[in-house]
Amino acid sequence: MQYHDSIAQAEQKMHAAIKQLQLWHIAATPINYAVSYGYLNKHSKSLNSELEKQLASKKKLDNFFLEEMYRQYILGQSSFRGELIDDLDEVLVDLQTNNEQSSLNTKRLVTELDENIANLKSTDRSEIFNAIKQIRITTQRFKLEQEKLAKQLQSSQKSTETLRSELDDVKKEIYLDPLTGLFNLKAMNQHLELWLSDDPAKQVSAIVINIDQFAKMNESLGPLISDVLLTKIANKVSSYVGESGLPVRSAGDEFLILLPDVKRIVAGEVAEKIRQSVEKLRFITSKSGTRLPQMTLSIGVSDYNVATSANNIISQTRALINNNANIRTNHVSIANN
Repeated sequence: MQYHDSIAQAEQKMHAAIKQLQLWHIAATPINYAVSYGYLNKHSKSLNSELEKQLASKKKLDNFFLEEMYRQYILGQSSFRGELIDDLDEVLVDLQTNNEQSSLNTKRLVTELDENIANLKSTDRSEIFNAIKQIRITTQRFKLEQEKLAKQLQSSQKSTETLRSELDDVKKEIYLDPLTGLFNLKAMNQHLELWLSDDPAKQVSAIVINIDQFAKMNESLGPLISDVLLTKIANKVSSYVGESGLPVRSAGDEFLILLPDVKRIVAGEVAEKIRQSVEKLRFITSKSGTRLPQMTLSIGVSDYNVATSANNIISQTRALINNNANIRTNHVSIANN
């Protein structure tokens, strides 16, 4: 049992976990239950800290947030699988051994050639004949050893390609949102750290995108259709991000775009293009042909030094939308200087 509870303790915590989900007003799915159980068990200080921080901000817990907590703190996806590390180590050892053997063979060839080439200058025909014979034997042996090493290197290369494919899969699990394919918050933190180490003075523009009335639409249309709409909008949002930018799913109905070395005014123009493009989208169900409600976005734009934490970037840019005195929707709000 993961938390080493007795049966009686496990049953008690099971009921408590269900009750906790009810207090959070969230469905008792297996993932949500696992997070609630882990929270009550206090198995991970980081998990409890993130949950309590979210609750303290009075932002509603939703399936997206709990799924993020599940991936990061229950599954432990922030660390590579042990067997993958072992495989990588084995390939590296093989490559090192092969390189050392190749270097040794080359040195031996050079030494033996030097010795026998000196004998070629002899006036004794038998010494010359033996030197030529020895050179032929040496080069033949070297050729066979190199062919053997080539096969070993080919095998190591195949193993490396397999590991590279596995690493790509692991990276996707760690850094990508499984529904939309956008980056997640972990990837956002990683990019901010990389940008900071590259240039502490680097500035980054942030665009926070909220889907208007999405919670109500989710309740009326159901999660399946809502997920399809969310994915379509995510695709449209990411199409406006260049190679240097970072599109992130930052909440259940919220996206974030980071644009390094892009001025706030330019980021505002990008935000307006995104708003207009989503406003023009029309959605029709494939089965019944029913036209779905128009989707609109409320967007906040600001800029920050890359030393600013991910949470502060999101919360401060999000406030441009939430603190709008007129509670406007389908609108871009750009921070003042």
